[in-house]
Amino acid sequence: MKFKKISAIFLVVFMMASMVVGCSKPSDDAKTEEKKSDVKAEQVEKKKVFVTPEWVQSVIDGNQPESENYTILEASWGAYKDSPTYTKGHIPGALHVDIASVESEPNWNISEPKVVEKGMLDLGVTKDKTVILYGDDVSGTARVAYAYLWAGVENVKILDGGLEKWEKDGYSTDTKVEKATVAKDFGTTVPAHPEYWLSIEDAQDKLKNDSNFRLVSIRSEAEFKGETSGYDYIDRAGEPKGAVWGHAGSDPYHMEDYTHKDGTYITAAEMEELWKDCDFTKDNELSFYCGTGWRATIPWLIAYEAGWEGMTLYDGGWYQWQMNKDLPVQVGDPKSDNVEYTTVGELPTDKAAK
Repeated sequence: MKFKKISAIFLVVFMMASMVVGCSKPSDDAKTEEKKSDVKAEQVEKKKVFVTPEWVQSVIDGNQPESENYTILEASWGAYKDSPTYTKGHIPGALHVDIASVESEPNWNISEPKVVEKGMLDLGVTKDKTVILYGDDVSGTARVAYAYLWAGVENVKILDGGLEKWEKDGYSTDTKVEKATVAKDFGTTVPAHPEYWLSIEDAQDKLKNDSNFRLVSIRSEAEFKGETSGYDYIDRAGEPKGAVWGHAGSDPYHMEDYTHKDGTYITAAEMEELWKDCDFTKDNELSFYCGTGWRATIPWLIAYEAGWEGMTLYDGGWYQWQMNKDLPVQVGDPKSDNVEYTTVGELPTDKAAK
């Protein structure tokens, strides 16, 4: 009987000692998890658009001023079920945003203010909420970021390098489908920044009458020269007369002239270097455009982050321009003798992308 009592006491002491040892010496995995759950990073300015995975995790961990009021959005076309990544694994807490919530037919321009505002409110987005965006398509993600800044969100970020860099840097993902808490009041009139947007009418006027203005094509060289429209639903190829080329790359999903191999966006200094062979500089009044307004938002955001003033997005792009048969166009390289000036109505209709 005495032996059993002593054994019982010994067993209790052993178990308590084991618990103490277990608590005082966490495993390497536990140390890693502890570190990831309390990530700290330097604060960034409100106009800083492109942010690191470390900074985003520090927001999630409550270590940034933005931690008090933020949302993370995975941007892609369609519902969350249509996303190539959201249901497979997204940043913990991230909601899905349909890119179609900020643009609409017939021209695929930014939608009417009330439509954009409703799309934001449905996601709980207000002007004071920090919005952190990421997505597989760098230009689609930039499209939403631009639209939110135009609307009036004061602090918009893009996860530089997207989900691929997030996972490469060792941060976790989740498959839980998150539900938004709908907001009732955006906090200001949409758009708060109409000056970020250029209409087709103003683009025409500035091309004719403003010698400092440059309409910058953010399209592939083949599109700029009129060899292809770049889209399977656009039959005509060319550019608005007077447009200048600003590079893009051959792949619209990766925009390799404006991104690095790891998917991060180039800096303003790198963008100036890219433009060294172009017919404009940042000292011109620049309005960027592409086919339907996605790719052109990337240089606009880089310029915005750098504090360059007076930059706009000609939202209608080539798609809206080629809808008017009387508008002037150029086909070929205007810097060479191999260029033709004509009108939309005279263009052949066999240039859709195959």
